[in-house]
Amino acid sequence: MILNDIQIRHGVVGGTLLSTVLNISIHDVLFTALMSVIGAVISFIVSYVLRKLFLDKN
Repeated sequence: MILNDIQIRHGVVGGTLLSTVLNISIHDVLFTALMSVIGAVISFIVSYVLRKLFLDKN
């Protein structure tokens, strides 16, 4: 009974991952990578500006 449960669970997870991977285009991957780079740069700039505004009051 437990073996069947594990096989069913692995089958469902494998099928879900495979169907997801097959539906992702290179355009989606590149768009996600570009958005993550933009987000990282903006986060760095905002943290740098806030650090300069509030910590460097010498």
